[in-house]
Amino acid sequence: MVSELDLALVHSLQVRPRAAWTDLAPLLGTTAVTVARRWERLTGEGLAWVSAVPGPAFSRSGCSAFVFVRCAPGARRRLAERLAGMPEAVTVELTAPGKADLMLDVLAPDLAGLHRFVDEELAVLPDVLELECAFATSLYTEGSRWRLGSLDAAQLSVLGRGGAVDGAAGAADLTATDHVMLDALVRDGRTRLSELAELTGGSAATVRRRLNRLVAGGIVAFRCDMAPAVSGLPVSVTFRGRAAVQDVNRLHRTLASLPECRLLAAVTGSANVLATYWLHDIGQVQQRETAACGRLPSLEVTERVLGVRTVKRMGHVLDDRGRRVGVCPIRPW
Repeated sequence: MVSELDLALVHSLQVRPRAAWTDLAPLLGTTAVTVARRWERLTGEGLAWVSAVPGPAFSRSGCSAFVFVRCAPGARRRLAERLAGMPEAVTVELTAPGKADLMLDVLAPDLAGLHRFVDEELAVLPDVLELECAFATSLYTEGSRWRLGSLDAAQLSVLGRGGAVDGAAGAADLTATDHVMLDALVRDGRTRLSELAELTGGSAATVRRRLNRLVAGGIVAFRCDMAPAVSGLPVSVTFRGRAAVQDVNRLHRTLASLPECRLLAAVTGSANVLATYWLHDIGQVQQRETAACGRLPSLEVTERVLGVRTVKRMGHVLDDRGRRVGVCPIRPW
């Protein structure tokens, strides 16, 4: 069973993923030991986890695309498991029967790298029959910004006073040592500074400074993910649609403000808007579409892609219940 304390803890880590237990304990009305034990249980059972992901600067230097794959009959699960082992395919989702059998979120350091993966690795797989690739031109919201909604305004205000970091870093500044550190943080975003120092051969102070610069420069961010047993939102639907060009930049003020909106992007192709929602039940799909079109009247929804199982989410391999059971580290930097 997931308790109210568990939900509050997960929401706290969505806001401050690397916060010390001693900082969170007073906010949650318990002790640091209790908070640590709760988190150990949640992670041990694959119910929640923290990981490093590309930060805001990635949209300026890297390349992101959503790939819809149609595969040979009976090959969906086999192909999904194979794709889950490819670091470029950071998210792999089985979809309900329709135009595509799988939906992928693909990240690469640059456009050439993404084309190379799609054309030379993905398209040539024996079970792949057809591909459609929609490149993200603007990302208005994504998983690291989505919130569970378990904390009240006063608690969120306290969390918002967390210490800021200074400095800046660019993608070109990344060293081999940084990549070692990022690989560890992709697996566990709460890896201690002392452990990172041991892995990189430096001091904890050096690791702290470097990590702070990478976060401040937008190179890396952290997010807390969870299984449906924690979110209470087992249904995932992705809407693809067309909106008037002059309305696309209003997406962050319209569709992104809906609480169930998990991801929202402007993309290439005739369907220039892609939005993913996490919902309580399938009956809410029509309600969310109606609400979205009401907020953006020029939006025409052209496709509704219902997710039936997420095999991998941002590098973390999931079982049939959406619980984390392994990691295939992403390396988009």
